[in-house]
Amino acid sequence: MKIVFGADHAGVELKDFLREYAQQLGHEVIDIGTHDDQSVHYPLFGRQAAEVLAAGEADRAVIVCGTGVGISLAANSVPGVRCVVCSEPFTAQLSRQHNDANALALGARVVGPGLAAMIMDSFLSTEFEGGRHQIRVDMLIEYDNTCGQ
Repeated sequence: MKIVFGADHAGVELKDFLREYAQQLGHEVIDIGTHDDQSVHYPLFGRQAAEVLAAGEADRAVIVCGTGVGISLAANSVPGVRCVVCSEPFTAQLSRQHNDANALALGARVVGPGLAAMIMDSFLSTEFEGGRHQIRVDMLIEYDNTCGQ
């Protein structure tokens, strides 16, 4: 699987940990930054990762800021991206099974590296169930397509 990673200054350390872990698991990665702890704006990195995902250049996105919330809002502004903030593996699993979420946001000030790895494992290894859930995902896609009209 090809995964795009992005983070602001608050999330760079956790992003780097997760990126390396994903590589150890055999995933191909794209790292759009940031690459140090100098203050940057999370919307830039959330949106850029989401654009890579929406363009089909990656299968999933993993993005990190202080809480996961701000960077997820930026990612969700891109049509075709369904980003979920998770602080435990169960939500990551259900977001894939029921919502076909394709982007995972984590808060570096909320979860530590071990828990973040468990959350990412759950997110990456769970498939979308389709069926009755497909109707709802199709509604989200339709909302994306009609936004601003």
